[in-house]
Amino acid sequence: MENSLTYNFLYNFGIIIIEYFMKKYVILFILLILVFPVRGQIVISRDPEIAAMVAEISAEKIEQHVRTLAGFHTRHNLSTQADPSVGIGAAWNWIKAEMEKNIPASEGRLEVKFEEYTVGGKGQRIARPVILKNVVATLRGTDSSNDRKIIISAHLDSRVQLDNDSTSYAPGADDDASGIAAILELVKIMSSRKFPATIVFMALSGEEHGLYGARHMADLAKKENWNIIAMLNNDMIGNSTSSETMLNDNMRVRVFSEGVPAFETERMAALRKYTSGENDGKARQLARYIKEVGERYVDQLSVTLVFRNDRFGRGGDHSPFCEQGFTAIRICEFNENYDRTHKIPAVVNGKQEGDLPEYVDYEYVRKIAGMNLSVMANLALAPGEPVNCGIVTAGLTNTTTLRWEAPAGGIKPAGYYILMRETWQPLWEKKIFVNGTELTLPYSKDNYFFGVQSVSDTGHESLIIFPGQARRTVPGQQAN
Repeated sequence: MENSLTYNFLYNFGIIIIEYFMKKYVILFILLILVFPVRGQIVISRDPEIAAMVAEISAEKIEQHVRTLAGFHTRHNLSTQADPSVGIGAAWNWIKAEMEKNIPASEGRLEVKFEEYTVGGKGQRIARPVILKNVVATLRGTDSSNDRKIIISAHLDSRVQLDNDSTSYAPGADDDASGIAAILELVKIMSSRKFPATIVFMALSGEEHGLYGARHMADLAKKENWNIIAMLNNDMIGNSTSSETMLNDNMRVRVFSEGVPAFETERMAALRKYTSGENDGKARQLARYIKEVGERYVDQLSVTLVFRNDRFGRGGDHSPFCEQGFTAIRICEFNENYDRTHKIPAVVNGKQEGDLPEYVDYEYVRKIAGMNLSVMANLALAPGEPVNCGIVTAGLTNTTTLRWEAPAGGIKPAGYYILMRETWQPLWEKKIFVNGTELTLPYSKDNYFFGVQSVSDTGHESLIIFPGQARRTVPGQQAN
C-alpha cells in the first residue's frame, strides 16, 4: 500500500512537472511566432539587364561629383554666373558638360539643354531679378507610338541661413549635390541603353528660394501636354547619421507621397469619395511601386513609405508637379542632420557644422541611385497602364468583378495583374495574373481594395490603376 501511494504521488508529481514545462514552452513558442512571424518564401525575379545597370553605379564616382559641386564654393541663386570655377554659373555649366559626354553613347537619342527663366525682385525671397538656368537631359524613347515620360530631378543650388547671402561658403554636399551626383551616374549608365519610353533628367535651380526651377518645368510640361507617368524628386539622399538622436542607418530611405491630390477637380473628388480612394491616388501607387521594385533590385535597402507630401510643413521640387496634376513623389534620406543643413562650415561649441562632402555616405547614395534606376528602367520597359478600370456595381454580391481595357499605343501587354489588399493594409498583399480584361474574384468589394496593372512578356509592370465604377455595357455586346 505504501509503495502504491508513493508510486501514485511520484506519477502525479511527474505529470504536474511535465504539464508545467509543456505550458511554459508552448507559451514561449507562441511568443516566438508573434515576434518572428512565419512567412512563406519570397521569390525575387530580376531582369538581368536592369540588375547589370544597378551594379554599374559607382560610389567612388558619386563622391567625385559631390566634391566637384562642393568645390564651387557656393551655388547660391544670386552667386556669380561669370566665374568658371565659383558660383552657380560654374555649377550648371559643369553639369551640362558632364551630361553631354554621354551623347555619343546614346546614338543621338540624348539631348542636353538649358531651360532659362527669370525670378526675383522687391518683396521676394530673391532680392533682385535674375536669370536662372535648369539643366535638362532628355533620353528619347525608341517607340514612336509611346509618348510616356519619366522624370528624375535634383536641385543644383545651395545656401546658408540667410536667404540673400550669396558669398558665404555653402558646399551643399548632401543638399543637394548628392541628388545631382546620382543623376549624373544614371545619365551615364542609361544613355547607352534603349527604352521605349522617354526619360528626362533634370538638374534644377531656384529650389532653395521657392522651388522656382521646378515651377518653371512643371508649367512648361503642362503647357506642352507632357504625358508624365512618374516624377521622382531626389533631394538630400546622402546623410545617414541624425543630429540630436544620433541614429546611424544607411539601410532605409523615405518616399513621400501626397494623399488627396493637390490638383483635384470636383469630378476627381467625387470619384475619390465614391471609391474611398483617399490612400490610393496616383502618387501613393507610385510610392508603393518604388518600394516593390526598388527592394527587388537593391540589397540592404528598405523603402519606408511616408504618407504625406513632404516633411512636416515643408515641400520640395515634386510639389509644383503635383499642383499641375502630375504623379510626383519625393525621395529623401531617412535621418536628417540639422547641424549641417544650411550652416556655414565652422566649429561651434566643439562641433563641426556645415554640409561638407566628408559627411556624405556615398555607399548610401549608391543604393538610392540604384533604387531610382531600377524603378525608371522597369517603368520605361513596361506597357502603359490599363485604361477604363472599374468595378461592376450592378447588384449586391459577395464577389467582385473587375473590367478594364488595354492601353492605347506602346508595348502590347502580355497580361495583367489584379492586386488586392484588405482596406486597412498600406501595401498590396496579393497579385493574380490574368490574360483577359475581365475577372470575377470570390472576394467582396466591401472588404478589399483592388488594383489593375499591365505586365509585359518580359515581366516589366506598369503603375497600378485604382478602379472606379465599371462602364456599363451595351446590351448584346461583351465588355472589353
